[in-house]
Parts: sequence; C-alpha cells; structure tokens
Amino acid sequence: MIHIDTVYINGEFVKPHGTKTLTLINPDNLDAIGKVTLCDKKDAAYAIKCAKEAFKTFSKTSIQERGEILQRLYDAMSKREDELNAAAVQEYGSPISATRGRTRFAKNSFLTVRSQMNKFNFEQTLEDGSKILKAPLGVAAAISPWNANYTHICQKIAPAIAAGCTVVCKPSEYSAKQTQILCECFHEARLPKGVVNIVNGIGEEVGSYIAKHKDIALINFTGSTKVGREISKNAAKMIKRTILELGGKSPNIILDDANLDTAVPNALKIAFSNSGQACHAGSRLFVPESKFELICELLIKSLKEIKIGALYDEQCYIGPLINEAQFNRVQSYIASGIKEGAKILTGGLGRLEGFKGYYPKPTIFTYVKPNMKIAREEIFGPVLCVFTYKNEQEAVNLANDTIYGLAGYVSGKDLQRAKRVAEQIFAGWVYINKGTYGGKGVIPHVGAKQSGIGINGIDDYLQFRFIS
Repeated sequence: MIHIDTVYINGEFVKPHGTKTLTLINPDNLDAIGKVTLCDKKDAAYAIKCAKEAFKTFSKTSIQERGEILQRLYDAMSKREDELNAAAVQEYGSPISATRGRTRFAKNSFLTVRSQMNKFNFEQTLEDGSKILKAPLGVAAAISPWNANYTHICQKIAPAIAAGCTVVCKPSEYSAKQTQILCECFHEARLPKGVVNIVNGIGEEVGSYIAKHKDIALINFTGSTKVGREISKNAAKMIKRTILELGGKSPNIILDDANLDTAVPNALKIAFSNSGQACHAGSRLFVPESKFELICELLIKSLKEIKIGALYDEQCYIGPLINEAQFNRVQSYIASGIKEGAKILTGGLGRLEGFKGYYPKPTIFTYVKPNMKIAREEIFGPVLCVFTYKNEQEAVNLANDTIYGLAGYVSGKDLQRAKRVAEQIFAGWVYINKGTYGGKGVIPHVGAKQSGIGINGIDDYLQFRFIS
C-alpha cells in the first residue's frame, strides 16, 4: 500500500500543509491500495501564487516553445502508459480495454492541440492597420472528476498551455495514484516552474477555494450540474470565464428501419459505458412501439453477452462503481423506479451475485414515464430506461424533454433520415450508428442546456484585444 504524501507545485514535489488523509479502496475487491494526504486552502493559495508568478514569463513564450512542451508531455505520458492504465483499473475499476482508450486519448490531446496551435491566428491585422490580438487570459483553474481523471486533466491543460496560460488543477482525490503518475510525467517533460500546479483535496474545500480566488481568470470544471451551478453563480460575482462540462441524460433513438442486431448491442454499450459512470451515457432508449417486444428480447440476450468484472480481460466491458456511496446512490434510483411503477426487464436491487466489490446489477427498466425520477435525473450507474414512441416526431420530442443536452445517439439504415433526426436532437454531440462515444483527438465540448457551456478550445483561454 502506497502513501502519496506530496503534491506538485512550482515544478517540485512538496509536502502539503494539509494533514487529512483518504484511504484509496479498490472497488473491485475492496482492498485498501493506498493513502493520500489531502491539501488544504493554504496549499491551494500557494499553488495559485506560483501560477500567477509563472504567468508573467510563460505568457510571453513563443508558439515554438509551447509546441515543444506539448510534444514532451506526449512523450512522457507514452513512457508511462501501462502504469496509468493499471492505476485507473485499481482506483475505479475501469476495464483495461476502456482505460487504454482513455489513456491514448489523453496523451494524444497534447499533439492534437499542438497541431491546432500551429495553425492558430494569434494576431490579425485589418485593412486600416488596426490589430486584433489574442493574448493569454491568465491563471486557469482545472477541476476534474474521478470517472476519467487524467483524460480530463490533459484535455484542460493542453489548450491552456497552447494559449500561454498557467494552470492550477484540482483532480479528484479518489484518483490520487493516477494523478501522481501524471505529475511525474509533467516533471519529466520539464515544464517551466509554476506552469502546471496540482493539488489533491476535497472539492468543497480546495476546489471551491480555487474557483472563488480573485487571481483565477478562468474555471474549467467537469462534474455534476449541481456543482456547476454553484461555480457559475460564484464566477458571475467577478465576471470570470467558465468552461463547464456537466451532467447528462442522453437519448438514444432506434429508428424503425435500424439493424437491430447492431443497434441493440450498441445501445447497451452506450448506456453502460464506464459502468454507466459517464456523463455522455445514453441512458434513455427510445424504441418504436411496434418493435418493443423484439427489442426487449434482444436487450436481455445482448446483456448476457457482455463480460462483467474480469477487469484485465480485453473483452470485459462493465466493472464496479467507484465507491460505496455511488453504489448506494444507484440502489436508491433503482428503488425509486420500482416505487414509481417502472417495470424491471432485467437486473434490480442488490449486489451482482458472485462479486465482492461495488457491483450493482445492470438494470433495464421498461414502461418508464417521462416524469419519473429515473427518467429525469442522472443516475451515473448501469441503469437503462426504455421508452416507446409511435412516430419519428414523438421520438424527437421525448428525446429533447430533459434539462440536459450533452450527447445523443441515433440508429437507422436510411442515413439521410437518421441525420435529419440527429439534427433535431438538442445536444452538443450526436452520433449516428455508433456503439462508442468520442472521436479522434480533442472533441470541443459543446454541451447544451444544463449540460454545460464553453468549448474547451484554445480560444477559451485567450483575451481578445482590439488595437486601433
């Protein structure tokens, strides 16, 4: 069992001022795998001070210098890829196949942003000789969640560095092993002192302090809509810029001409991605009324074919939930669905038989009504709600009947029709005939409604100035 008792501030691994500790538990077998010493407000204040000082010089670096840093970050992460994968499997029970994909995505974000930066127009001269300058904004706060810890950290840090900003990052305390390896990668990449500072700590204390600090110019937060609202409210007091990637209750529409042999298995993959602990999870499935019974049969059949719990098996798809609190949260939602009258097609309350860790039963509800709690709130676990529709327009209306707008999915053979339906879904990302989420490189965050704001691109970290 390791004890992580340093944090990365101003280019050094230092002992935190904070003294509270958190025991890290492997959610697969409930073994204690480590302990982390948590930072406090004094540590956060020191990290912000160092980032502010570093900004004075880093903001004046050249595109070439920043490009070299991004390349070195990619190289350093590539060397530690297997260790990052293993830490993610241990800390939140992610199957190794999914972890590998997220690690590649994380390190590739540095190269993708470097390519974008090399084409980026930081200065534009107008016909009358006036200039539009795009200057680094200042110190950015990056607050990341546990469900894809280093992926989010890299996605936030890469455009900040490209823009010439410095960063104070508050990752999830439940991901301390992953964070420690990542900090060692940053150190090996020879980041200038104070450019990236990382402090472990509780969100209500350290994260809140960082977000409210007067020297933070931008807050880039990924997490719940509830916390996002608080960050937005506090940021408004100082007119701070925010990038918010928040919750989701993403719809998945299976059209009546879809190939059900692929659309139904894909629907389960989309719903149970990261064991359902994903803001983009397609947790609301809309199926044609005429094919409801057939699709239910295929859902049961497809779920039986999904491998659960063998985390180092490349074919494994579902792992445990992150901790006991999350397990209990999912149980409460399943109980709520039963109480409100939804029917369980498969799954239900309790721990999955034969497993020691935080494994709920993957659950599929049918006869779900739009006003039910399980239909409206983000569950963050392997729970799928199935709805029926009579026609295409009803499917679209039901899909859009949510406060969220993060992602959407459509399946159908007629691509023109599928595109027409996709364009009517009010969400940041919509995928057609796909069983996975995401794409190559960095996808700008474009969540709609209460799923977020901002695109997490280089522009977000720049202040536009007009010189005439």
